[in-house]
Amino acid sequence: MTMISERSAPAGPELGGRATFAPTPTPTPESAVRRRASPAPGGPLRERRPRRDLGRVWLRALSVAACIGLWQWASTSRADLGLVTFVNVPAPTEVLVAARELFGSPKLWLHLRSSVLRVLAGFAVAGVTGVVLGLLIGRSRLAEDTLLPPLEVLRPIPGVAWLPLAILMFPSAELSMIFITYMGALFPILLATIHGVGALDPRLIASSRSLGARPFRLFLEVVLPGALPSIITGMSIGMGTSWFCLVTAEMIGGQYGVGYFTWESYNLQRYPDIVLGMLLIGLMGMLSSALVQRIGAWLTPWHRPEEKGR
Repeated sequence: MTMISERSAPAGPELGGRATFAPTPTPTPESAVRRRASPAPGGPLRERRPRRDLGRVWLRALSVAACIGLWQWASTSRADLGLVTFVNVPAPTEVLVAARELFGSPKLWLHLRSSVLRVLAGFAVAGVTGVVLGLLIGRSRLAEDTLLPPLEVLRPIPGVAWLPLAILMFPSAELSMIFITYMGALFPILLATIHGVGALDPRLIASSRSLGARPFRLFLEVVLPGALPSIITGMSIGMGTSWFCLVTAEMIGGQYGVGYFTWESYNLQRYPDIVLGMLLIGLMGMLSSALVQRIGAWLTPWHRPEEKGR
């Protein structure tokens, strides 16, 4: 009875000449401590993120401005660095004048539309071919032994070397140009797909099989999602190489296209237009590769690369 009365007594310094025992505090779990220590979702961490992103945008803009400034200085001062000379290289101001003329001409949209359609057609066919072949080679030893050797022989051949054969193989110049952009995009997508399939954890495959996954379901729900981040990376690279091969493709013929505009400017010795065509190809390639990466990030919400430190 005495023990019961002592436990049920109210907390205080003393009660009836007897010392009371304060209740032992329950230890706080470590996860709760972390939640208390971490800032609220709308707290300083979220406020700091837009500032950091804005700082990165400014830093990238300054790096581009610095490159343009160095280009302007080297061209206007006719810098001769021995191996590299800027005596005949047009300055950014001259390229800007050429850009104003081109942007005021209706031919600009014809050039852009023709090039975009050719690149998208070649990239789409290369995407389907590269992913299918990559998945087969990555999962089948027979496919690897029969399909990979001839593909490895064809892979180092540059786009300009395909030019005469493309003219002989296809009945129209348009199909020949699409074929050149197709060959540029195929091998980055193919190799990235093979690497993505080969990098899958074998324990994941074994666990899926032990749970009763049939080959088609295993292929569709385990292999393809696991390799998808690598496939997206290969597609981003393949989109860039399609634009890289565009000048070679549009050398075949035709009257419109950014690559054709660049090659024609070279033949007519319009040097500012040459640089303008190069910049347009680079800009379109950068934007289309970024679009592929954005779509890939939307398709793979489970894959988030680790944030880089300073």
